[in-house]
Amino acid sequence: MSSLPIAGAALTLDAYERHRTLMTEKPRDLELQDFVNAEVLNGDWSPLVARARKVLDGHTGRIGIHGPFWGMNIANPDPDIAAVVTRRLLQGLEVCEALGATHMVVHSPYSTWDDNNLDNYPRARERLIERCHAIMAEPVKRAEAIGCELVIENIEDKNPRDRVILADSFNSSAVAVSIDTGHAHYAHGSTGAPPVDYYVRAAGNRLRHIHLQDADGYADRHWSLGQGTIRWHAVFAALAELTSEPRLIIELRNLDEVPASIAWLQAQGLAQ
Repeated sequence: MSSLPIAGAALTLDAYERHRTLMTEKPRDLELQDFVNAEVLNGDWSPLVARARKVLDGHTGRIGIHGPFWGMNIANPDPDIAAVVTRRLLQGLEVCEALGATHMVVHSPYSTWDDNNLDNYPRARERLIERCHAIMAEPVKRAEAIGCELVIENIEDKNPRDRVILADSFNSSAVAVSIDTGHAHYAHGSTGAPPVDYYVRAAGNRLRHIHLQDADGYADRHWSLGQGTIRWHAVFAALAELTSEPRLIIELRNLDEVPASIAWLQAQGLAQ
């Protein structure tokens, strides 16, 4: 990144309408949060997509969605549940195609337990990746066909390289790495993981998406930037080394604090 990056946001359509001026003053990347729930994906979501197309007319940043994640594990060993996970991912990608979205967030399968135990069983790491491939094979092909990236976000991940290895194993331009700064900071503060900037450097140019939220290292706070204890200057120094142009998505619990987070980044000289 040769100049200050432009921060985008994760918003519902309702929140986007409230913050439309901010989101359209620059080519800010957008992640829609309206399509994560099973009842939406199982129902007729076409009116919601039609509304999104109308609301987003004139938006110049990249558009993506947070994919379904409630109760889902992309390495689930139960074949019946695995089939549901595959179907949910495909449903999310149908929405992406209808929207023209270029990314969908998928949650990492790695848990804190995994970090301590995967090497305690024969081929456990390989078997986890094999299960991911079984569940994601069709969604990855679909994502390739529609020009959408599946970005794998850290949740409990203690080793920031695990997701990079998983993403690389697909050998596909449609699978990349995502980082959630608050999740990484939780893992750092509560499970002994490295700090957030280490996650960025471990991902390197495989990083195509990042959720920016502040936290205290204890829980998944989704606070406005500057309210927690993340070392943001170190994070953005690591981001500045990349050429992969990851989407910088501010993801807050209070969506009306997005303008304050962007203003804080500007005041710190980190982003615009």
